[in-house]
Amino acid sequence: MNVFGIGLPEMALIMVIALLVFGPKKLPEIGRSMGKALKSFQEASKEFENEFKKEADRLNETLTETPMEATLETPQKQPQLEAQERAEAPTDEVVTESPEVSNS
Repeated sequence: MNVFGIGLPEMALIMVIALLVFGPKKLPEIGRSMGKALKSFQEASKEFENEFKKEADRLNETLTETPMEATLETPQKQPQLEAQERAEAPTDEVVTESPEVSNS
């Protein structure tokens, strides 16, 4: 039996020291609380592993789907922009400036 790299002789020594430190009345209570903590840790570990596998499967599904094809389209001008461009376009008419009249 090898738990966390600790063999049977080492485990027995730890139990004897725990018995001397905590006493025979507290030892079962400590054992129960450690057992509950270990069980909850294992459950959390399994839950994390399941979530990780679900996400990995979801990513594999999205990667195996056929990729979308990209196409370039020429932009179409909106009617309002065309009217504005026509209004701003230079005309062939010659505009003469009127001389300023001073009121002196």
